[in-house]
Amino acid sequence: MVRALRQAKKLGLRELARRAELDPGYLSRLERGLIRDAGDRQVQRVAAALHVPVDVITEETP
Repeated sequence: MVRALRQAKKLGLRELARRAELDPGYLSRLERGLIRDAGDRQVQRVAAALHVPVDVITEETP
């Protein structure tokens, strides 16, 4: 979900990582589903950087 939102907003991975104050490698792993239990703070940062509610980021896709 994060990757789709990022791409829809025409942001690069490094730019989103910069805006969310996260490591680009961490964000990449999060996008690829390699991090299952991301911390609340990290999710809040990504949501804020994308200007979306947290629940949009955390909802499961079928």
